[in-house]
Amino acid sequence: MNIENGSEVAQLLSQIDMEYTAAMRGLVGYTQVTRHDFITARNRNIDAYRRQLIPLVGDKQATELVAQTIWPELRH
Repeated sequence: MNIENGSEVAQLLSQIDMEYTAAMRGLVGYTQVTRHDFITARNRNIDAYRRQLIPLVGDKQATELVAQTIWPELRH
């Protein structure tokens, strides 16, 4: 992976992390009621970023990177 791709990958993973954090805050945060639409939109955005990762790192690696981003305990 060249530096440009690495930077783009890092940016996409940062976006995924922000979307996941927003979705989790919607589920367990201070608000008592979160609209299903909000969480669904966050999940769709995460998948859209994953699809953008595929040409950069491949399908399997993209899925692994997303999993490691939203569940840090999976990191090697």
